[in-house]
Amino acid sequence: MTDSADVSRFLPDEEATLAAGARWAASLAAPLVVYLQGDLGAGKTTFVRGLLRAAGYGGAVKSPTYALVESYPLAGFTLHHFDLYRFASPEEWEDAGLDDLFGAGSICLIEWPQQGGGFTPPADVTVALAHEAGGRRLSVTAHTETGRKSLEAW
Repeated sequence: MTDSADVSRFLPDEEATLAAGARWAASLAAPLVVYLQGDLGAGKTTFVRGLLRAAGYGGAVKSPTYALVESYPLAGFTLHHFDLYRFASPEEWEDAGLDDLFGAGSICLIEWPQQGGGFTPPADVTVALAHEAGGRRLSVTAHTETGRKSLEAW
């Protein structure tokens, strides 16, 4: 997308949100931890759907709100999409055994990461979506060298 480790773009509609996710798909490499931030309905799952479609996944892509995690085996890595919204306490992370899904062959996208407290692994990248002027504002920030490289490739 840019030389910077921070990116901000206005996305006027759902198609633009899907396209933003799709553009990132080609440059993703495991391992990577991504926090997805935004209010309910801000477009987090739409962004993930665009990413997965561009990465070659043809099945249904749904919010993991009730399942807690949806996993998608792709060429070169497995993408795990987490939603911690329903956590009543951070200890639920450990109870669910979620650490087992993180590793060299995984890209982990985590909605509502703050609900996991200190159990949630630190982010390489944060993707934030916010309602703005009838569309969405996409803001992306790299927190690690791995995250910076991913954004530079985007």
